Amino acid sequence: MLRSYLEHEGFAVLTAGSGGEALAAFERSAPALVVLDLMLPDLPGEELCRRIRRSSRVPILMLTAKVEEADRLRGFSLGADDYLTKPFSPRELVARVHALLRRSSREPLPLASPLSFGGDELVMDFARQIVSRDGSPLRLTPKEYRILLTLASHPGRVFARDELIRFAMGDDFSGFDRTVDAHVKNLRKKLEPDPDRPRYILTVHGVGYRFAATPATADASAGQARGRPGATPTGPPAKEPPP
Repeated sequence: MLRSYLEHEGFAVLTAGSGGEALAAFERSAPALVVLDLMLPDLPGEELCRRIRRSSRVPILMLTAKVEEADRLRGFSLGADDYLTKPFSPRELVARVHALLRRSSREPLPLASPLSFGGDELVMDFARQIVSRDGSPLRLTPKEYRILLTLASHPGRVFARDELIRFAMGDDFSGFDRTVDAHVKNLRKKLEPDPDRPRYILTVHGVGYRFAATPATADASAGQARGRPGATPTGPPAKEPPP
């Protein structure tokens, strides 16, 4: 049924009846998006999501009958981009597929190599989804992680608040843009040696935020090599705020 709806919208669709078949099809065809049911006969959908995330940032839409918040948060922590609980409308699924593809076409991709700042004071391994400070992994929320991913993948680039909302919270976010400020404040508490005098995530007054530090190691050309630059920054030229 879902295949019929998606093909009616013009999508080419591959289907798989098991996690093993899905992984083989994914590696063979490199699809633009994955709709992943968590109830698979051979391995949990969460494990398949984890394996896909080892090598790809393809958008993943999870389908599940689990309705508890903890289950949804676990799915996001494994790398899911959206979550749809059963029963659901096929039309809603198609709408979410369109939204995810629009978002991914503009979203900055993570660098393949780990980023290291301040003599390994802060290390971000986006391929493994691990961020550590002074050798200890940090416990980031999914939104904090995606905000950091967006900023740190493009050091020096200014991101407006609405861009960070789009990348970290999705097109259907209905809150205020100042919500980003609260997430950044919490991020600074976890990342910065002195959150009141940040050295990594800097405020660009009247615009948004930028990641200031230059990494010691980074595959700086990875984004361009994949032909997926970030969205064009908005607002006036960035000025360094006073400390």
